[in-house]
Amino acid sequence: MIKLGDYNTLKIVKSVDFGLYLDGGEAGEILLPSRYVPKKYSIGQELEVFLYLDQEERLVATTEHPLAKVGEFAWLECAWTNQYGAFLKWGLMKDLFCPFREQKQRMQTGKSYYVYVMEDEETHRLMATAKVERYQKLSGRQQTLDFADVLLKYLNSHDGYCPLGDKSDAEDIMQQFLVSKKVYKRAIGDLYRRRLITIHDDGIRLVVTD
Repeated sequence: MIKLGDYNTLKIVKSVDFGLYLDGGEAGEILLPSRYVPKKYSIGQELEVFLYLDQEERLVATTEHPLAKVGEFAWLECAWTNQYGAFLKWGLMKDLFCPFREQKQRMQTGKSYYVYVMEDEETHRLMATAKVERYQKLSGRQQTLDFADVLLKYLNSHDGYCPLGDKSDAEDIMQQFLVSKKVYKRAIGDLYRRRLITIHDDGIRLVVTD
């Protein structure tokens, strides 16, 4: 069974001028557009791909890696808005939709927002929600690990720097990331122990590797 908004390992069925068709089981054949086709491949070979819906709501595969998959939190920038909601950059050609009903405040182009990626129960389309609290009821350890991953993604998309450190004001942390100072400090500690960040008086920075 395929997983929409997630990574799947699918077998190559056939090659066409515009890409490869992969075996999606009950979902039928799924197109991997030519821009994502590896230089070397063979019919019957398995590929790990991410599945989402294209502009025409057709199931499509990509070898690109989005900033988050279904069930994950991420800090995403708003690319544009229309009369229905906002569209967020998440690393794929098609931006991720966040309808007005799932926004805490009207999202603005160029600003980033902490969201949860989900599949809409009614339409089965992938979407984001900024109303993340109902998805954050996790154990303390799991919440720390999940937020550490979000913080790492934030650093990677903000030149490796965040001005909030373990001594920052709790209100500033809550306003920026919608988590408590306790969770934030635990996440910093987790990343520091993994030697992924350094802690400074003016914030935290990613460790630069060669």
